[in-house]
Amino acid sequence: MEQRHLGRTGLRVSRIGLGTLTWGHTQESDAADLLKVFWEAGGSLVDTADVYGDGEAEYLLGRLIERLVPRRDLVIATKAGSVPDPDRRFDGSRGHLLSALDASLARLGTEYVDLWQLHAFDPSTPLDETLQALDIAVSSGRARYAGISNFSGWQLAKAATWQLAAPGTRTRLASTQMEYSLLQRGVERELLPAARDLGVGLLPSSPLGRGVLTGKYRHSTPADSRGGSEHLAPFVAPYLDDTASRIVDAVATAADGLAATPLQVALAWVRDRPGVTAPIVGARNAQQLTAALSVETLSLPDEICQALDDVSAPVHRYPDQDWSTL
Repeated sequence: MEQRHLGRTGLRVSRIGLGTLTWGHTQESDAADLLKVFWEAGGSLVDTADVYGDGEAEYLLGRLIERLVPRRDLVIATKAGSVPDPDRRFDGSRGHLLSALDASLARLGTEYVDLWQLHAFDPSTPLDETLQALDIAVSSGRARYAGISNFSGWQLAKAATWQLAAPGTRTRLASTQMEYSLLQRGVERELLPAARDLGVGLLPSSPLGRGVLTGKYRHSTPADSRGGSEHLAPFVAPYLDDTASRIVDAVATAADGLAATPLQVALAWVRDRPGVTAPIVGARNAQQLTAALSVETLSLPDEICQALDDVSAPVHRYPDQDWSTL
């Protein structure tokens, strides 16, 4: 698998990442199959978080490292900052973040993570305090690189600029993880232009539109799908409207013309967007992951990309990007 630099750093990662959001509810044998298939395909970036499965995803990944895949072959990324508190969803305080990192390292059974990410912006904590936790993590050797997740455009710009301009030894932001797909192009309004300007690589989550872009929901809702489960149906529902249906139909048409699958077309589109480093793909089993990894051999023709751009174009109005052209 092709490797790409993460943002404006020396860290190289596979251009498709493996997500572990559901590993808290995954059998160890199934997780082992996923990790082995990913590694054997040349994948290196494995993304997790301290709250995935209440820590079980990290613990499971830690049990598989070395026993199944050499630690040196993986770029392990985890997150901290989300808390199970209905009154405060995110805690970006220095104390909480560094304690959370130590707990993650213990569960992962490793001395360091390659990429440590703030899970979300915490408006209750001064940003410079939150960012100082990243500096301490890197300077202490507990993290090699630092990134953010779920920051808005202005929040990303403020954080990245602070790290570049503030006095002292600061850790530049390597990445931002955000939802991005043909069904969700909101990051293109302000966040992606800011990230590209500041040298921050984008790691798209839900690159298949929460599974909708695979075409599985075109005619019905499969009983064994996310949309068919009581717990996850609300997660999928926003992408089952008429607008999404037109985009999915366009993806299916493009796939037919390329002798490919809708999954391959949708994933190739987001993988090769300007500013994107590596989409994070979640898979329920090895068969699904193999299907996603098969996109490595596919590059979309320019005319196909343009047609998909047109059918899924987000609305840009003042003051998005260059207002003088709107």
